[in-house]
Amino acid sequence: MNFQWYPGHMTKAKRQMQEDIKLIDLVVEIVDSRIPFSSRNPDIDELGKNKYRLILMNKADLADKKATDKWTAYFKKKGYFVVSLDARSKNGMKTITDIIMEACKEKIERDLKRGIKNRPVRAMVVGIPNVGKSTFINSYAGKACAKTGNKPGVTKGKQWIRLNKNVELLDTPGILWPKFEDQMVGLRLALIGSIKDEILNTDELAVELIKFLIKEYPGILAERYNIEEVENPTDMLLKIAKSRNCLSKGNELDYSKAAILLIDDFRSGKLGKLTLEMPPVEE
Repeated sequence: MNFQWYPGHMTKAKRQMQEDIKLIDLVVEIVDSRIPFSSRNPDIDELGKNKYRLILMNKADLADKKATDKWTAYFKKKGYFVVSLDARSKNGMKTITDIIMEACKEKIERDLKRGIKNRPVRAMVVGIPNVGKSTFINSYAGKACAKTGNKPGVTKGKQWIRLNKNVELLDTPGILWPKFEDQMVGLRLALIGSIKDEILNTDELAVELIKFLIKEYPGILAERYNIEEVENPTDMLLKIAKSRNCLSKGNELDYSKAAILLIDDFRSGKLGKLTLEMPPVEE
């Protein structure tokens, strides 16, 4: 299976972000807790250098908590502030303003020394497509937010959302693009639904997911589908088809229906809290 991204989009998105980043103090980068490495683009480290950095590990409710803790420790060691949350249910939202203030403490103290009081921290949300940027902005801003409109010295057309007296958010999230040099990255993005399903081979995707689950989370498929776990992923898919009565018109077992069912169960958390990659082990 081959995964692509379009260079034209990439160049435009990067140029836009280079402009927007000049206006802000803090980069809020959203990643998916199930694939924290594959759902981030390393270029953000270059684009966001000299800015304060916060990584939000979204959809933490679907991820393996032990893995999330390891990723949190990994990112903190690299100098990022980190929060894990579920933007849809607003879990973890309350702590975010406090962490933003802590992350930007130096800037706030510098402002005070210059006699500038109560100037809000300006932040921008960035991330790859479908990682939950807009959901986060809407959940975090809530109904209380007001767009502060154009201000002197701000690029024409930029809108700022005043979240509270301390934080303003650029209302347009920055779009990063996934790095597909490593096909495993593409595979993981496809599994969580970041790539349109129409362009994917769902059967192949399901087979790859089964291989991973048998190795890293043995017993999980047996429990969910009430089947015996065997090593051959194709046989496993047929067992799932039989267990869930996935039949085609001629009453044959329908491999593709079972593949779609399995991937949907994974994405919705019905297989349990699962993480598809672990942080690199550092010496």
